[in-house]
Amino acid sequence: MEEIINKVANSALEVFDLEDYYPKGMRVQIDISQWLLEGFLLKEKDFREHLKNHDWSQYQDQYVAVHCGTDAIIPAWALILVSVHLAPFAKKVVNGTIEDLDASLYEEILSKIDYSVYKSKPVIVKGCSKKPVPMRAYILATTYLQPFARSIMYGEACSAVPLYKESKK
Repeated sequence: MEEIINKVANSALEVFDLEDYYPKGMRVQIDISQWLLEGFLLKEKDFREHLKNHDWSQYQDQYVAVHCGTDAIIPAWALILVSVHLAPFAKKVVNGTIEDLDASLYEEILSKIDYSVYKSKPVIVKGCSKKPVPMRAYILATTYLQPFARSIMYGEACSAVPLYKESKK
């Protein structure tokens, strides 16, 4: 009987796992339609009163996404005013969904990585994750890796999809 050899473990293949960079911390989404008349109409005096009476300390050290869950037309200052109230408490505030928030967090993190360690190496961007890694993070990671990697694949070593291969010079 022949010995089974793990060719993946013995290869030069580098795994880039976005889960390794997933920032720890509570994520929460605030829907400002709760402070609009019937969820659609912003009356400035009432809106400001709702914000004044809201317990902002509940967002201490959390990542916060602010959005409007209805089709209301919201003036820009309203979202900015919400962020002003959140600033003393939240770790980060973005306009959008939790996915937008995660994408923004990954943009910050991925921009600070030294990708030169992947110089001239085949890289696989790990595809299956248990954490909610947004598609934008995969695209951004691939963009950052491309100038360095010899090749980039997506997925798992056993079933990777080729994405990029350095042209021969």
